Parts: sequence; C-alpha cells; structure tokens
Amino acid sequence: MAEETKTFDWLPEGMEALADGEYDAIVLGTGLKECVISGLLSVKGKRVLQLDRNGYYGGDGASLNLTNLFEKFQAGAAPDDLGANRDYNVDLIPKFIMACGNLTKMLLHTKVTRYLDFKSISGSYVYKGGKILKVPATPEEALSSSLMGLFEKRRFRNFLIYIDQYKPNDPTTHKDRDLSKMTMRELYTEFGLQPDTHQFISHAMCLQTDEKHMDLPAAATVEELQVYMYSLSRYGTSPYIYPVYGLGGLPEGFSRICAIHGGTFMLNQDIDEIVFGDDGKACGVKAGNQMAKAAMVIGDPSYFKQDKIRPTGTVVRCICLLNHPIPNTNNAESVQVVIPGPQVDRVNDVFVCSMGHSLQTTAPGIYVAIVSTLSEKGNPDEDVAPGLQVLGPILKRFTSVSTTYEPVEDGSADACFISKSFDGTSHFEKDCDDLLSLYTRVTGEQLDMTINADSVEGDY
Repeated sequence: MAEETKTFDWLPEGMEALADGEYDAIVLGTGLKECVISGLLSVKGKRVLQLDRNGYYGGDGASLNLTNLFEKFQAGAAPDDLGANRDYNVDLIPKFIMACGNLTKMLLHTKVTRYLDFKSISGSYVYKGGKILKVPATPEEALSSSLMGLFEKRRFRNFLIYIDQYKPNDPTTHKDRDLSKMTMRELYTEFGLQPDTHQFISHAMCLQTDEKHMDLPAAATVEELQVYMYSLSRYGTSPYIYPVYGLGGLPEGFSRICAIHGGTFMLNQDIDEIVFGDDGKACGVKAGNQMAKAAMVIGDPSYFKQDKIRPTGTVVRCICLLNHPIPNTNNAESVQVVIPGPQVDRVNDVFVCSMGHSLQTTAPGIYVAIVSTLSEKGNPDEDVAPGLQVLGPILKRFTSVSTTYEPVEDGSADACFISKSFDGTSHFEKDCDDLLSLYTRVTGEQLDMTINADSVEGDY
C-alpha cells in the first residue's frame, strides 16, 4: 500500500511536503557544528530535519577514502602501492579534540560517544629555533625538557604549579594577583619567564594563534591552559583524543541520535531557496516541488545568500601522504606540532597534525599529515612551507585554499542561524566558542558546561 502524501494548509498549490513537512528546526549541512546543534536540539525533544546537498556526511569536513580523495583534488587514479581503498578515512579538515574540553562535553550531552571509539594522540610538539621539541606534559617532564635552560625550567615549573592550583573563585589561590586585570604578559613577567617560553606556553598549550592575548587580562588564557593541563593529566601522552575512522564518524553518530528522537536526515538533498514569512523570518525551505516548514533555519554559510554572510579570511590546508612518522617526534604515530608564527616570521601560527593506521585513517605503513594556516603571503605554497619542511619526504600532497565566512547577523531578526567556517587550527577550541554561541542564539539558553568530561567512555 503506497504511503499517503501529507498535506498541510500552508503548502502552496502544486507543492508537496518535504519529508514529514513540519519541524521545529531545519538544519542545512552535516558538518560537525550543524550535527552537534541538531543533536542537542534532538535530545531536548525538538523535531529536526537535516539536509545535505552531498551524498556523504560531513560537508567540507568529510572523511574521504583514497579514491574519493584523489577524485576531489583531480589527481587521477590512486597508485596501487598506497594500499586498499577501505583503509583510508582522510579528514578534509582534520582537527584533534581536547580530551576534557568543551567539544567533549557537548558530545557527552548528546550521548553520541556511545557510537564512537576514541584514542589518545601520542604527543604534542612545538617548533622552536628550527627544531621540533616535545611540549612538557608535567612539571617533572619540564625539568628534563630541552626547550629551556636550567633556571628557566625551575621558573616554568613554578608557573605550572601556580596555574594548576589557581581557582577563580578562591582568593587564597590567587597569591595577590588579580587575573581579571593583570595581562598575560605581566603574569609571565612576574614568574621571570623568558619571551621564548611565553611563546611556547601561549601557542602550544593555551592554543593562542597570535600575540593579541598578551596584552589582555590573563584570566581567559589561564583557563585555556588549565583545560590543556587537565586533559593532559587524564591521558598522559597528550591532551588530545581523536575518533577511530576519522571525524566523519561523528556526523554519522548524530544521524542516529536525530532518528531516535523523531528527526530526519536526508543526503543528496539540496534546496532551491530558504522561505521567509511576511515578518522577514525564515519559516522553511523549498526543494523542487517540495517544501518543509520550521520556526528556524540553521546551517553552514554555503547554504545562505551572500547578504547573510561575510568573508573573514583564507585558510590554506595541505594534505600529505607519508611513508614514515614525522621526524624528531620519537616515531609517534599521531602527533600535533604547533609552529608559532613569530618563529617563522609570520603573524599566524602554522599547524601540523599527523595520523597513522592505528586510528584507521590510512593503510599500514602510510601516514597522513596535514599542514594548515591562515593565508598571509598571497601564495599558498609559501604559507604552508614551514609545516611542509618538518614532514620529511612526501609521497603525495593535496593543497586546498578556502575562504572562511561568518554570519552578518545573530539570527534573532531573520531566524537564520549560521555557523562560522572552520578555522585554520588543528583543534576545535575556537570552533567550540562558535558552537556555544550558536546554541545560545538558537535556544535562548546557555548550554550546561559543568558536566564531567573526564572520560568519553562515560554516559551523562
């Protein structure tokens, strides 16, 4: 018996309902941000319709097999010596997840973690004076680090101990320092730390991408350093975790959650237009002779007209296939390397992350390393050159240049809630700020970020 087509009073003549027709929210795109928002809305009991013009999950941040990777970059057929197609899940926008950071808390909120396996990244490194050096994981490791001289190591250790015990709401831990007024530069100077040490703490541990934070109140940067140190203490080798089979598994997990809560996911489904009501607010989408209605439309910038978004910069990413780990990283299979901009005469940092077969992203014996940064030279090869130089011999490289966008308005006037494009870093920390802002704009509430993120194995 054929399924009866749903009809609604609001449907124009000749139009049919798209999927179930009426939803609380329509989400355009299956990138990570869109999926997190749809997952959070779903578990709040909202009915969500999520559409993607592509035939795969993840949008610009999809994970591709070897054939699709070569096809995307028009690089011909993949050579046979790179191994089986099924062994590859290469992220187009690779990023590591801070183990106890905000993204982990959001994933726990939605319970998507029950569908995924995570592994710890082997090490976190920083580039200094032409060398790759391990970021100290503990005060004890700091004492044996070649990043600093003997006396600087002691000062660094004292600084870490202060940060570790600092609690914003407990004045006894402040030691007469008001971090809401004292700048980060002043805090470093109080501990006698050298400019080179400021640089690696700020860029490789606090994950600042330029020098602006140095003359702002230290409280926010100190909080970021505490998250780094706490995440590091949970896993020991680095503060980062990563889903086995790549980030593309996250949107697939969210599609299950959406379905469990009565939502609908549709791939290979583009839209012709976003429909606006007489009040100027988005109230649905049209695709061919089909239409769906909702109180809001959420999505990535690529689904909205140019008057709704503005460019914010250009990100250069270079995906490289290697047959060896990154040199000078103790043969670690998965690493992050931060190259502070000032070390290589740049304003913005250059990020390198590498993954191997144990994360099910490549064939045995093959590694994928991705170099990313904000464009500032006008020449993509020149922008990523500092990162490429640390990789050693490269089997194959694929370069992409992407314009990043942000919404012009916050969505309150037109019910169009638009995410920002992913930045050029190799972690999600700044993207989480956008996600939290997007959630608040959509729901009018703050997301509870006090939950325990000690383990992605846990259930909240």
